[in-house]
Amino acid sequence: MSQIIYKNESYFVIGLCMDIHNELGKGFSEAVRSDALEMELKSNGVPFQREVRFDIIYKGEKLKHYYYADYLVDDKFILELKAVEKISNSHIKQTLNYLAASKMQLGLIINFGEDSLSYKRVIL
Repeated sequence: MSQIIYKNESYFVIGLCMDIHNELGKGFSEAVRSDALEMELKSNGVPFQREVRFDIIYKGEKLKHYYYADYLVDDKFILELKAVEKISNSHIKQTLNYLAASKMQLGLIINFGEDSLSYKRVIL
């Protein structure tokens, strides 16, 4: 049986996101949700960085363009917020690219756009 990477940390953050979804419903934008999440993370003592820039390396050279991940939580996993009808394959691919650029193993996609909060764990 395989172990879930960063199980406690990721489920705690998912719980915070559920609180936000319950309080705000599904109508607000991703930016509003992100502001609420920042408040929740701070008030719960969760170390994080918001809008973290990751360079892209190609054949040993840093490219001009880069990725911005919504959150880096506790230097352990990337958190991508969405407010869309459904998490799509393109969201998963985007998160995989963030993981490759950051050399991290876990990404969480949190979608506030559905009636109930949905999430997807993405492992590199």
